[in-house]
Amino acid sequence: MGRSTGPKLRKVRAHGEDFAMAADRSLANKYVKSHRKQPPGMHGNNQRFRKHSNYSLQLREKQKAKILYHLTEKQMRRYYQMAADKAGSTSDTLLKILESRLDNIVYRAGFANSHPAARQLVSHRQFSWNGQRVSIPSILVAPGDKITFVGKSGKLKEGLTNTATENNSASWLDVDPKAATILVKNLPEKEEAAMPLNEQLIVEFYSR
Repeated sequence: MGRSTGPKLRKVRAHGEDFAMAADRSLANKYVKSHRKQPPGMHGNNQRFRKHSNYSLQLREKQKAKILYHLTEKQMRRYYQMAADKAGSTSDTLLKILESRLDNIVYRAGFANSHPAARQLVSHRQFSWNGQRVSIPSILVAPGDKITFVGKSGKLKEGLTNTATENNSASWLDVDPKAATILVKNLPEKEEAAMPLNEQLIVEFYSR
């Protein structure tokens, strides 16, 4: 299972406050409490004056997507290729693929405060997908799919219920915190996903 490693808060700081507040809830909270909000490095405060080439902008958007979804380069390239092979807008399809990962669904439903936490829940077989107990966080769900907590720990279910109750779930998901179930109503359009990304620049990066 691929995973993004490294200093997470440092990566978030590099892209500014708007990006930091759109990151995982746990990272956003750490950013708010942090005394260092400027980009990392001795010249961090001057980075806003830096001029970026087209390649630099494309690379930056691709890196942002990897940070937000906690993906490796291999995974991002594979998702781009999947989107490029489908009819229609490659950028819109890429966003829907990223959002449709099972671990992302658990996160968007509010049952976890970070993608790694949601990924751990799935990999430890705490959720079923359409009645089948699974352990693969990268499963791509579709509209109409149902995800249900099937773990045996009552304490864990109570914790997930409390977490989901405190968090706002995505508008394109129907979440029942008490029953710990998620129904995927549809896959999000760009406006519904509300991610600080320019997917077209990501497509341009990989299609060079």
